[in-house]
Amino acid sequence: MKTLKITLLTALLSLMVVSPVMAINLDKLREIKEKLKPLQPTSEQDEITLGKDVAANLLGAAPLVNDPALQTYVNKIGVWIALHTDRPGLPWRFGVLDTGSVNAFATPGGYVFLTRGMLLRMRDEAELAGVLAHEISHVVEKHALTTMRKGALAGMASDALSRNQPGYAKLVSAGTEIFARGLDKEDEYAADRMGVVLATRAGYDPYGLPAVLQTLSSINPKDDAVSLMFKTHPDSEKRLELVSNSMEGRFDEYVNQPKVEARFSSIIKSHIAIYKPVK
Repeated sequence: MKTLKITLLTALLSLMVVSPVMAINLDKLREIKEKLKPLQPTSEQDEITLGKDVAANLLGAAPLVNDPALQTYVNKIGVWIALHTDRPGLPWRFGVLDTGSVNAFATPGGYVFLTRGMLLRMRDEAELAGVLAHEISHVVEKHALTTMRKGALAGMASDALSRNQPGYAKLVSAGTEIFARGLDKEDEYAADRMGVVLATRAGYDPYGLPAVLQTLSSINPKDDAVSLMFKTHPDSEKRLELVSNSMEGRFDEYVNQPKVEARFSSIIKSHIAIYKPVK
């Protein structure tokens, strides 16, 4: 019996000894853990801070239109639509950039921009609402943030998201570059579908965004005004086809919701009358 106890004790002790193989495995686990650090959830405050700094970079390349009435108008519409999302508490900010190019984009945390060139090609408020809702959808679904985390954050420590950490400036720079490369096509298609729902939920004609896509598809691809947008977004005709198919039969009861042409036309006419390019 005594011999049996000694044998069992010896066996237990042997299990407690860390073999070289186990040590290697533990090292491997630590290595994997370090690599996974960048993929840890981003706090909302870090997302907002990062988006604000990326937005500041973008504004350095194209300033806001110097028209407070126009900016207030676009912000009111944008905030109203954002209130119908799952993230109404973000510090939503909307702006019209003083450039003739045709484009729109959003940074993490609730910063949404469209260009003057895009705005002047619209015909009513429902179209504006559709475009803003598309960009709001990118923020709600964290499309840009996810793209940044997959790329720029790879190999960085998770605390690089904090302003006072090494690598943060590189991250902001990489985030800015996303808007010259574009998001994943599937993200764009998803934002089209969600954007239609949000604009409709906010009380607008659901066909505002498809109308804008139809306008974009009619523009000559060689036109310099649309070169960046066509580079960073999927083909407008393909987007129109997909979003129209997804809407078929689902929005019939909402087709009589307003387009708000008169107010939009009044704002645009007033803007054109006082417009002076930012120097």
